[in-house]
Amino acid sequence: MAVALPVGFGFWFITSNWWVLMWALIICFFGTYLLFQFVLEWFIYRKIKLIYKFIYQTKANKREETYYKYILPQKSIDEVREDVEKWAEQRSAEIELLKTNEAYRKEFLQNLSHEFKTPIFAIQGYVDSLLGGAMENPDLSKRFLENAAKNVDRMVNLAEDLDEITRLESGEQPLTKVQFVIQDLIKEIYDTLSIKTAAKNIKTSIKKGCEAPVVVFADKEKIRQVINNLLENATKYGKQDGTIVASIYKTDGRHVLIEFSDDGIGIGEEHLPRIFERFYRTDRGRSRDVGGTGLGLAICKHIVEAHGETMHVRSKLDVGTTIGFTLEAKKD
Repeated sequence: MAVALPVGFGFWFITSNWWVLMWALIICFFGTYLLFQFVLEWFIYRKIKLIYKFIYQTKANKREETYYKYILPQKSIDEVREDVEKWAEQRSAEIELLKTNEAYRKEFLQNLSHEFKTPIFAIQGYVDSLLGGAMENPDLSKRFLENAAKNVDRMVNLAEDLDEITRLESGEQPLTKVQFVIQDLIKEIYDTLSIKTAAKNIKTSIKKGCEAPVVVFADKEKIRQVINNLLENATKYGKQDGTIVASIYKTDGRHVLIEFSDDGIGIGEEHLPRIFERFYRTDRGRSRDVGGTGLGLAICKHIVEAHGETMHVRSKLDVGTTIGFTLEAKKD
């Protein structure tokens, strides 16, 4: 209309004929309308359609074809720009996640290599020493073989832990859920670890007010492994004459919170977000000295998450650590 009106009145001004004005107005109106429509649909929106195809990178299904044909042409350029910006933000987030995963993968492979190389080099050293003449000394050869056997056991434990994590991640280890009293299981594990805790004179107990039997619905043997791991860590890093206290709380009628608190060396705040990562150690030298594969907490996290629950940790250096998890309460 903006083009047709000036053209029509231009013809009228020249000819002073209203019929000429009307025909010029009609022809110009429809001509420019079709031209603009052609330019918008066959040029601009075809380009936009290509952009959307590049965004989704898949062959369009019937729903998408309907979108391209009827909905997309109704969108303004601003709406299309918003769609593209959202897609760009999503891709940017995915790229950041991939970068983070790549950094984690590199660190994991580096740690894995280091964890395997340490016992391998130790075994190699003992074997070379034996072949170099140490076998002639029975006492020395026995000590070297015992040390080599310890490193072999460490490698076996490492391989078994990695295999278990892989099975947990892939869902190859189905859960066999049963109902059991969580306090009874904790007391059993306290008894199992009594020799280790007695060596450091660590007292183990259940918090006052939490003694009443609480029934949970979970895989008992898997949860035994989780609690055993957590208590072994509390013993390793607990102080001489320290304490380990278990707390059990019913939260919302559907879940039970189980926590273990110690008064040991604690964990620095900067390490807390990463302690459930594979091979992550807050103090590599000291952690390796006290044994373990560096996979214990990662396995615990996988087992708890396989139950559809979560783990958490609170800690402060030289004060102690509280680590816990939730489980499904007794099923009616």
